[in-house]
Amino acid sequence: MKFISVCLLSLFLLACSENNSDPVIEDNNLTSEDQAQSIDQDSDISDIKQETVKFVKTTDNSEIKFPKEALEGTDAEKEFLATGKNIYVGDAEAIKTGKKRYNLWSCTQCHGPTAKGQVGPGLTGPKYNYAKDTTNKGMFETIWAGTNGGMGGKGYGIMAEDDGLTVDELLKIIAFVRSNSKDLTGNE
Repeated sequence: MKFISVCLLSLFLLACSENNSDPVIEDNNLTSEDQAQSIDQDSDISDIKQETVKFVKTTDNSEIKFPKEALEGTDAEKEFLATGKNIYVGDAEAIKTGKKRYNLWSCTQCHGPTAKGQVGPGLTGPKYNYAKDTTNKGMFETIWAGTNGGMGGKGYGIMAEDDGLTVDELLKIIAFVRSNSKDLTGNE
């Protein structure tokens, strides 16, 4: 029984390990400058934020490019891509959905049921493996593209070119994580 447990744990950790190849075709990706403009094409011009935030990978600080399939065009997504602020933080319905996605993506296996840590590090603070995770932008970058510490990226197109979290889904997961934090919303 112990041998089987060790084998299963090894397989799980292997599955969570970082995938350095980027299977997403570059033509389907949007740079930070294109993101806000692309998702706002159908929006009223008064809704468009003029500034955009550059998103970078925690692993090497290279720019994150979002596949079009990762963008749903929600208000929360538009706000986040323009400002780095997650408007789902404190939203009960978004937190409920985020908790479901957190469990579905097996985040509980490493980070525990309330994101306070288990095999993997706690995500609720006050200490973080990556200082940038105190912000929602930083935590998003870490989860989306993965780490050098063994966690593979969860963003759409990272592990499989036709699967992964959308930007909006990840914002809801982060809202759930922040709901378990004391005095830290990530929007400071």
